[in-house]
Amino acid sequence: MHHRRSDWRGWLVCAVVSLLFLLPTVTLAAEGGGEHGGGGLINLDKSLIVQVVNFVILLIVLQKFLYKPLLAKMEERTGAIKRSLDEAQAARADAVRQQEENAAQLRAAYAEAASIRDQALREAEEAGRKQLEAAQVQARKLVEDTKAQLDGEIRRAREELRRETTDLALAVAEKLVRRTLREEDHRKIVADAIAGLKTS
Repeated sequence: MHHRRSDWRGWLVCAVVSLLFLLPTVTLAAEGGGEHGGGGLINLDKSLIVQVVNFVILLIVLQKFLYKPLLAKMEERTGAIKRSLDEAQAARADAVRQQEENAAQLRAAYAEAASIRDQALREAEEAGRKQLEAAQVQARKLVEDTKAQLDGEIRRAREELRRETTDLALAVAEKLVRRTLREEDHRKIVADAIAGLKTS
């Protein structure tokens, strides 16, 4: 349908151009007819038939050698422009798609970085908590060890003090007894002690 419309337009253009070429000839014929006493603008004789045949031939020649190549060139140019527009549209769509992919990759990289940061913070917090617990356990053990050591030292000091007190009390008692008892009292105490041992 489009090709038929183009042919019709081509014939119309060729007809207009041919009429422009024929106009001087028709005018000359009219002027020549006036000299011979003709009565109108165009004389109906053999020259008109020749002019019509020439006009048709000119139309065919113009259609074949001028309008068809010109139309083909215009269609080729239109096709090239359309291809360029299609390529530009495809390039634009590709650029938009690439931009969306880049944005998606950037969002994924931000999300991954945030996840890594959160994981690192959790691991650091867990490590800090474990170190604090270990320090608390070590501090409790140190306190318990120190307390046990101090308890042992206190027990040893008490026993030592008790021994020294006992020895001192015995020494003081011995001195007191020696001063207050006579020889006979000593003998009687020793004899009673021996008698008690025998009975027991």
